[in-house]
Amino acid sequence: MKLITDTGNQHALKPVIAANIAGAKLQVEETDRSSCNIDLSASFLQRKQLPILELPSGHVLFSANASCRYLLGSKDVDDCHVDEWLEWESSQLQPFLAPYLVACVGQGKKDSAMFAAVFPLLEHLDKALKDRQYIVGSSVTAADIVVWSALYPLFGDFSKVSDELMRYSGIVDWFQNLSTKEAFKSAIATVTKGKGVSACKASLVAQPLPLKPVVKSTLSRSQSETGSTSSEVSVSAEEVTAAISSFKDGKCPKPRTNKHPILPQEGEKNILITSALPYVNNVPHLGNIIGCVLSADVFARFCRLRNWNTLYICGTDEYGTATETKALEEGLTPQQICDKYNKIHSEIYEWFEISFDFFGRTTTPQQTEIAQDIFWRLYKRNFLLTETVEQLKCQQCDKFLADRFVEGTCPLCNYDDARGDQCDKCGKLINATELKKPRCKLCNNTPVVQTSEHLFLDLPKLEPALSAFLDTIYPTDDWSNNAKVITRSWVRDGLKPRCITRDLKWGTPVPLEGFTEKVFYVWFDAPIGYLSITANYTDQWEKWWKNPQQVTLYNFMAKDNVPFHSVVFPCSLLGAED
Repeated sequence: MKLITDTGNQHALKPVIAANIAGAKLQVEETDRSSCNIDLSASFLQRKQLPILELPSGHVLFSANASCRYLLGSKDVDDCHVDEWLEWESSQLQPFLAPYLVACVGQGKKDSAMFAAVFPLLEHLDKALKDRQYIVGSSVTAADIVVWSALYPLFGDFSKVSDELMRYSGIVDWFQNLSTKEAFKSAIATVTKGKGVSACKASLVAQPLPLKPVVKSTLSRSQSETGSTSSEVSVSAEEVTAAISSFKDGKCPKPRTNKHPILPQEGEKNILITSALPYVNNVPHLGNIIGCVLSADVFARFCRLRNWNTLYICGTDEYGTATETKALEEGLTPQQICDKYNKIHSEIYEWFEISFDFFGRTTTPQQTEIAQDIFWRLYKRNFLLTETVEQLKCQQCDKFLADRFVEGTCPLCNYDDARGDQCDKCGKLINATELKKPRCKLCNNTPVVQTSEHLFLDLPKLEPALSAFLDTIYPTDDWSNNAKVITRSWVRDGLKPRCITRDLKWGTPVPLEGFTEKVFYVWFDAPIGYLSITANYTDQWEKWWKNPQQVTLYNFMAKDNVPFHSVVFPCSLLGAED
């Protein structure tokens, strides 16, 4: 196994110590972050994330904590508390410790504000180590290795440890005890080349800073003493007994009942919940329901039990290529397909007792009105571009082929059945003209490339507004980690203009002269369905969708839908200034 790291990287101590304890042979190769040319994972290497552990299988671990766990193997304690501490170190300690280390150790500056952020975390660790030799159990675990390595730049040179750090006697005793162990001493010599903490300065300054957590966990003394970092609120035995008794006696809280239409109420907690709109061209299966419907339903029921004013909406996404394709398969018109499958969807969700307050559809006048209004607002504010696009045209069918009418080999992963808009195997968005060996889904003939003029949303122009919006959202909202990672990757790679029109008949018509034979692309149009479905539910829909002071919105969706909800749709709304 080979560990690739830069000189003095304190995180490299983690796998080296683990390898020393486990007796694993580990080759350490030093590299410069700027010249690291290992083409293993662009998303990590673009952030110059080191150290990297190459495994004998050819796989790679980019997390030093994961590398530590892997190298220890059976030598480590199989205890959930160890995992909790690893999570605490990466998600709670590092986001506040890293900038403090850069300022204090890397740049030689004192920053009382930064230390104030680190203080409660050190306090928590110090309490956990009271009268204990190790963080978890009675021997060295990954928890000790990971936290000790993170704190090495602070406590590694004992002669320079400040008085404000010396007061954490539990940490000091624990750190010094581990520092005397051969596995730790040998790792220091390997990583710092015998120079100690001073060797860490350059690496500290070069390391990308982790994002700060949304919420810092607050732990009780009893949790600290048991080695647990769980942020759950402590519940007494009496409360548990009362809860069990109420459950058995059927005295559970009754869910809130509302009179329709449900509208936001002044002075109440108003919750708006959406499930991703399912395509109308199929029969829902368990995977569809589990993916984003069941989870949203559970959350909606929870909100009503909490007596929160809750509106849960969904509906079928009925425009676009998928509907046209299904209509051709069944010999029906697109509208007949929509009517048929909307009814099937509704009946299935009713059978599962999904508690939608309203289940609608997107083929409505309200959809056209709202979508075209957003379009005109973007157009008048110069957030739309006109470009000539190369498209695939099937000469046999005599029509331009929309993305979903084209299949072929993915240019990125060589998957044979990639669609013209996205590869279901690697998950990457692609253009139909990029497909290798393209074929018309209707007749299986090979299409040819021709040009057509289309409208594009100027995402690069909207990127500053999106970034500012995300900066206000991340610290306060409970976005899933998956959603944040996907969104960051789009923004990090730089946004590109996104086509919002298609050469189709079945869709929301484009109202601009010269483009009236086209319709809106489904992923410009579909998220607007949330608004139009609510507008079909109540003519006071703006009280839910233009009222951020009173309403909290929760979107439930699969990962493939994230960029359209977190990048494209917000850019449309930010550009529309509405």
